[in-house]
Amino acid sequence: MQNETNAPARPFAFVAQVPVRWSDMDAFGHINHARMITLMEEARVAWLISAGEQYAPLIKSAMIVTVEVRYQAQLRHVDSPLSISMWIKGFRSVDFTIGYEIRSVDAQPDSKPACVASTQMAVVDIEKQRLRRLTDLEKSYLQQWRRD
Repeated sequence: MQNETNAPARPFAFVAQVPVRWSDMDAFGHINHARMITLMEEARVAWLISAGEQYAPLIKSAMIVTVEVRYQAQLRHVDSPLSISMWIKGFRSVDFTIGYEIRSVDAQPDSKPACVASTQMAVVDIEKQRLRRLTDLEKSYLQQWRRD
């Protein structure tokens, strides 16, 4: 998987190039819905890890609350690797939402995405097994990747 961080020409926090495996396909020849969520996860994990050690508590404590996916076109194996662009849609005291635009490898960066999605992530105190508040450092990191 290749990635690009903070490209000035794009309003995204992170763009991952995620390869499509043959096992990601369904009987109809396009990427299976459940596998699309897995491909989004691969991109999201790469982004969170790229944030660096100072954000390790955010990375290790974020859990998915909701996932929303809307398909606007089919994606197939020939579209590999997928270009998965991400940004922060918003955050509150205990959670944040990541936005995604997913395109074929051959699609122009400003073209209509084949898939748009979001994941709401809550931060948890692992030891106490309850929600925790985002720290000021975490909020600052998330704020720099917001997109209007």
